[in-house]
Amino acid sequence: MRRVIQAGDIVARKSHGKDILFRVISIDHETGNVILKGIDWRLLADAHIDDLEIVEDEEIERIRQPFIEHERKVLRLISAVRKMLNTERNGNQQNEPFVEHPGKVFHLDGDRNYLQICLKQYEKLGIPAAGLHLDEKLMPKKVVSLLEEYHPDILVITGHDSYRAGESGIHDLKNYRHSVFFIEAVKQVRNSYERHRDNLIIFAGACQSYFEGIMNAGANYASSPGRINIHALDPVFVVERVAFTSIREIISLNEVISNTKTGKTGIGGIETRGTFRLGMPKK
Repeated sequence: MRRVIQAGDIVARKSHGKDILFRVISIDHETGNVILKGIDWRLLADAHIDDLEIVEDEEIERIRQPFIEHERKVLRLISAVRKMLNTERNGNQQNEPFVEHPGKVFHLDGDRNYLQICLKQYEKLGIPAAGLHLDEKLMPKKVVSLLEEYHPDILVITGHDSYRAGESGIHDLKNYRHSVFFIEAVKQVRNSYERHRDNLIIFAGACQSYFEGIMNAGANYASSPGRINIHALDPVFVVERVAFTSIREIISLNEVISNTKTGKTGIGGIETRGTFRLGMPKK
């Protein structure tokens, strides 16, 4: 007997070939409309309840396996790059011990669960980070006061988004769920807190976000050039390169984007200086 779908269930859309796992957020039992949140993708969507199928544990593990493998691959690459950089730095410092100061992050996220996942990953990667869960609609009003409290080197503004194609096309903000709030939050930061893109590095956007609008507002990195979904950890892997690239160097765009799950169709950006500093003496 088919189990009745309830809030909290993990489901997939039959009409999309069950390609993405979602958690059910709410159900309108009169219309059959269901609000869904991506498990691995920063996507908020809706579907009719008849189009949904509950996904069992074994199938969840199978669908999520590529994401787990990608995360492991990126972490191995990060480890290798850091070993190489440490060797170079030790040589340049003539074996004098030094203190590492990676850039400090403040992460503003519209999804509480994703925020916790990202904060744990920052900790694993040795990146000093603080974060706050905040509804996307409130981000433009709160972001400047939060920056004045935390004073980060790197700001992440993310959560959920989606694009619905309409006759007005990709440059009409009305076709995006939350891009307007990401854009306005970035504008507030650049107008009222820090205008220079190398003094405060900003990553902003989520799944299918209005890339050009976010970049024009003043972001260093944004999603999504191809209006595709981005992985929950894509912002973290962008930030890692920023936090551990020397302030004397320009971050390689190819390198920072290649660490993400979605690549150039999911994340884009501009040339940006790193935020990593060496200190001496080490005690």
